Amino acid sequence: MAAEAARVLDFENDYYYGSAAPAREVIDEPSAIPVEIPIPRERTLQRQRERAIAAAQNVPGVSLFAILGTLIAASLMVFVMLAQISYNEAAAEAVRLNAQFLELSEQQKRLEITYESVIDMKEIERYAKDVLGMSKPDADQIAVIYSVPDDRAMVIDESEESSLYGLGEFMSSLMKYFKRS
Repeated sequence: MAAEAARVLDFENDYYYGSAAPAREVIDEPSAIPVEIPIPRERTLQRQRERAIAAAQNVPGVSLFAILGTLIAASLMVFVMLAQISYNEAAAEAVRLNAQFLELSEQQKRLEITYESVIDMKEIERYAKDVLGMSKPDADQIAVIYSVPDDRAMVIDESEESSLYGLGEFMSSLMKYFKRS
């Protein structure tokens, strides 16, 4: 505005537009001090340079705890991946062993059928009579021995079972005994 000449507007009272000052004559001579208006792009670039310098001066250092935490998290992720791989290998091995178990069970059934079909009861009876000198018992050789029905015995082997399990077994046998009586 300083470089432009002022305009005089003629209103009723000859006042300068927008002010309470009286209107004055138009000044045609330019101002003595040239006003330098910066170009917007240069000013933006200058502000960016100032911000970059300020940011470079205020860069915080990386904390030792942050580095350590990052390393621990990365190592944990590696361990999880390795555990997943070993789990998958173990699962594949379990599937393979289960298939092998089923195959061996089927083979066992076939062998039992073959074994039972090979046994000849007439051959065994002939061997017992001829070689071993055995004979079938007569009716007068068979005697029936009657026993008391409540006569029972229980053998507890402590080497195979723990004492708590044996105690529980003993208590359950006592309960069964008293329920029958």
